[in-house]
Amino acid sequence: LTVKLAAAGRELRFCYEAGPCGYGIQRQLTGAGHDCAVVAPSLIPRKPGERIKTDRRDAINLAKLHRAGELTPVWVPDQAHEAIRDLVRARQAAVRTLRQARQQLSGFLLRHGRHYHRPAWTQLHRRWLASLKFDQAVHHIVLEDCIAAVEAARARRDRLEAHIEAVLPEWSLAPVVEALQALRGVRLVAAATLVAELGDITRFTNPRQLMAYLGLVPSEHSSGRTRRQGGITKAGNGAARRMLIEAAWSH
Repeated sequence: LTVKLAAAGRELRFCYEAGPCGYGIQRQLTGAGHDCAVVAPSLIPRKPGERIKTDRRDAINLAKLHRAGELTPVWVPDQAHEAIRDLVRARQAAVRTLRQARQQLSGFLLRHGRHYHRPAWTQLHRRWLASLKFDQAVHHIVLEDCIAAVEAARARRDRLEAHIEAVLPEWSLAPVVEALQALRGVRLVAAATLVAELGDITRFTNPRQLMAYLGLVPSEHSSGRTRRQGGITKAGNGAARRMLIEAAWSH
């Protein structure tokens, strides 16, 4: 199709919304010598009165906005960077699964009046879990299943963290990851996550743009002489923002 459209010497420019399809289409089109932008869906101007949404209408609207320069493109990583980002996000998913498994186990123990009045998820806590007794044998089966789920999730998280540490030396942005670890509260996983999510930091011309991308700027509703500022916007990259908050807590 692109060959047919470009046959008359036309200059083709493409765009599509960032989504689950990733950047394969963008790489294919740019490899063929065409301009292709991947745009941020949340920043696409939309009319408040529109109540009909179809693929055809969306395509026409994107074409008009792209021609008018009203779309905001996202940064497209190379394949190596995207692979590291996928690995980092897999580790984040493992952390969420571990947290959910621990919450399910804690909820089960709470329902049956089993309380551990010390720091949880330590070796002593694991021994305490193994020593628990229930009147109903089925409850012991549930306990063992919950413990197994926690241990499997923890093993998955540790395994992914080991993979991140192993592949980092081959990454072009490994020096940036190493430099970030000089900051207090930032270790290898936190630094790798920040760099993988932020990408090329030089694309931000000033700190305000970086903070806006992270959603760390205050919200504001001002009119005339009245200026009202609220909490942070929490817009942009949530994974990088959460990692920065965890690093601050750790410090």
